[in-house]
Amino acid sequence: MKGQILRTIKAKSFLLVVLLGAAWQAQAQDAKIQYPSMAPVEQYLIADQNAEIALARSAAPESISHDAEVLVLGRHGYETAVKGKNGFVCMVLRSWTAGIDDPDFWNPKLRAPICFNPPAARSYLPLTIKKTELILAGRSKAQMFESIKAGLNKKELPTPEPGAMCYMMSKQGYLSDHDGHWHPHLMFFVPQTDALTWGADLPGSPILRADDPQDRLTVFLVPVAKWSDGTADPTNDH
Repeated sequence: MKGQILRTIKAKSFLLVVLLGAAWQAQAQDAKIQYPSMAPVEQYLIADQNAEIALARSAAPESISHDAEVLVLGRHGYETAVKGKNGFVCMVLRSWTAGIDDPDFWNPKLRAPICFNPPAARSYLPLTIKKTELILAGRSKAQMFESIKAGLNKKELPTPEPGAMCYMMSKQGYLSDHDGHWHPHLMFFVPQTDALTWGADLPGSPILRADDPQDRLTVFLVPVAKWSDGTADPTNDH
């Protein structure tokens, strides 16, 4: 069964893969009741900035995240906490990067460490920044997605550059009430495309696909064997 990592790409990201099956449907109904609207802003913030920086950096191996720019969430949007040197950008996604129908869209517990490579920082990160600014400015979920749609239509928001990808290898993340931190994985962002072009979702293939129609993306996910700290993921059966 695929994890709900689709939240992290929409985290997503935060970003997250949609679970299949009747059991998930029952849990989704419960979640919709549990998180019907936005919680107070304070519940989405991390009071200790150093803790948020460390959590953001845990998304990727230290050899990558050490020299990355780090963003932290403030009351009006993401702010630069650490200047970077290598073009990567690490941050912690919140729940509103999920899809419009995602049951955890307003879940204040979600914390999704993610580290974008330079092409993704230029061409995917702006979507996350814009969504966050709109939500923290008081826009509803529907209004936020309409604004994103308009921005894409007017080409004010970019489409993914070739090679856009990110690391999500933190064992400290919380991607959903159902999956916790799921598995360490990489994500690749492309304009909407067929899964077969990557061999995704086929028997024995290590690649999973998640469609993101609101952001006009396809995200290919590749689970990996180890967390960013080098320890093994013993539950990785992909």
